[in-house]
Amino acid sequence: MFAKLKEKLGLGEALIEVPAPSSGKAVPLSEVNDPTFSQEILGKGAAVQPSEGRIVSPVDGTVELMFDTGHAVSLHSASGADILIHVGLDTVQLAGKHFTVHKKNGDPVKKGDLLIEFDIPAIQAAGYDTVTPVIICNTEAFSSVTAATGSDVTALSPLLTLKK
Repeated sequence: MFAKLKEKLGLGEALIEVPAPSSGKAVPLSEVNDPTFSQEILGKGAAVQPSEGRIVSPVDGTVELMFDTGHAVSLHSASGADILIHVGLDTVQLAGKHFTVHKKNGDPVKKGDLLIEFDIPAIQAAGYDTVTPVIICNTEAFSSVTAATGSDVTALSPLLTLKK
């Protein structure tokens, strides 16, 4: 009886926090100038316009894929979320220039571990936007993905809340 009442009221659902991987301004995906992200083709999420050139792991988990170019990383969190952090738009074309990778495929990570460093002024001088989408690639595994956008965030401050 109580289980049905809790279900009806939406109580007891697991909330999973995915903090910001970098400091900067949190923006909605709809404002990202790339349809793959703005139309949520890869999944729901948010983006950070970074104010520092560091990406830290927002969760405990495993590095599923660290791109050789250092422009993106995919993580599988201990809570079951598959997270893509993509530094900049079209930055794959830099072929690793201005990026330093600190983890490799299969590495376990703890929340706060340094994953990638990047040179914001150099990337921007090369003509690239450094906005950094944070995507939940397995969005369908969650009943909702809510983003905290429109204000400044610091690394590991709230960005996304997932409801199981």
